[in-house]
Amino acid sequence: MIHPSGQPSLVFADARGNITDFPDLHAAGMSCGDFKLPVTDDFIPLPEGSELFVLPDRLPVGFHPQTDEPLLLEEDPYSGGIIQAVAVFMSPAHTAILNSAYQTGKDAPKLPLFAYTAVGWYDGQFWTTAFRSDKDIRQDCSQFNQNEINTKTAKILRSNPDNRLIQHLGKCCLTYGCPAAKNYFLGRWEAPLPTSPTCNAKCIGCISLQASGKCSATQDRIQFVPTATEIGEVAIPHLQKAKDAIVSFGQGCEGEPLLQADTIEKAIIAIRKETDRGTINLNSNASLPLAIKRLVDAGLDSLRVSLNSAQEFHHQKYYRPQNFTLSDVLESIRIMKGEGGFVSLNYFIQPGFTDSVKEFDALCSLLSIYQPDRIQLRNLNMDPEWYLQTINSKGPVISLGMRQWLSKIKETFPQLQFGYYNPAIR
Repeated sequence: MIHPSGQPSLVFADARGNITDFPDLHAAGMSCGDFKLPVTDDFIPLPEGSELFVLPDRLPVGFHPQTDEPLLLEEDPYSGGIIQAVAVFMSPAHTAILNSAYQTGKDAPKLPLFAYTAVGWYDGQFWTTAFRSDKDIRQDCSQFNQNEINTKTAKILRSNPDNRLIQHLGKCCLTYGCPAAKNYFLGRWEAPLPTSPTCNAKCIGCISLQASGKCSATQDRIQFVPTATEIGEVAIPHLQKAKDAIVSFGQGCEGEPLLQADTIEKAIIAIRKETDRGTINLNSNASLPLAIKRLVDAGLDSLRVSLNSAQEFHHQKYYRPQNFTLSDVLESIRIMKGEGGFVSLNYFIQPGFTDSVKEFDALCSLLSIYQPDRIQLRNLNMDPEWYLQTINSKGPVISLGMRQWLSKIKETFPQLQFGYYNPAIR
């Protein structure tokens, strides 16, 4: 892992969004609202495909190089003009150590549904506080040639004009740039199978449906339930031909797939009549244990359970579940494991909360009792301050630090896998 040989400096944006550095202050990070001075081992070169975001009505915070005190930069040090904080939205397979450090203005709008990682400048390049959490290259931007994507997508769309699911995936690919949809049209790795236009939770950070005036969703939710035949026309050829083939129900462009368990059950049975190759996976809030049992009996191989917290109170506050609790989620994990299935936790990472002592202890208890196979480290795509307000996380918070948190989890549970993606298990 490459780290800077010195301390990166603060970066900021002017009123027009032009980003520059300020060598008089060190780059800072934020953990559950507390300003932190990152050590050089916290920084890695800005991953290819990452994006720099300007944060409106938020003033940047840096650290004084002599006193190591956090300082607020209130105006452009070069022009005296308006100044704005900057953050990184990292490319896939990277996990944040610290959020960007800033002070939010009184009337500042909520930040869009992305993750906001700290960034600095050193030796002619940007650095961000993160680590690579999965070596898998399936969504690295170097793996995508847009001309090839356009050509192959257009060909498949023309060949399947009546398959609504394929047409929907075409929009995901060409309009939203979804890496999973791109990989489907390129015939490799993991292909998405969005199925459900409805949900039984009202997640604060839902990326496909937001109440008017709250925060814009980042993509449109699917508006129909595909038939088992339509699903099979996507899944069967992909499983038969793709390397390390996976097909996954439960995507960012849909609600909760378990609400369409009847259709998914029929689709899995039909798929397995045609091929025993590849992995059939379900990304889910795991709210309906009996539906999980039906799908496992039909041939479901793996389950990825979305989880913001192993603590009931914080889980309830984020998911706002309709007629289910964390106990139902845990029962789904127990059933899946009891049937010999593979279970991943899609664990949302929020520095300062995820690595807090209370959350660490709750997660360790869950891991000990239910023994999932893998943790997928996914940065929470949500305004950090809004999230902490939503789940009623109030300070002071004792945190381990994300790198120390990961080290302790690995030491305590040596058999547990870590990554970012759903693994191919067949």
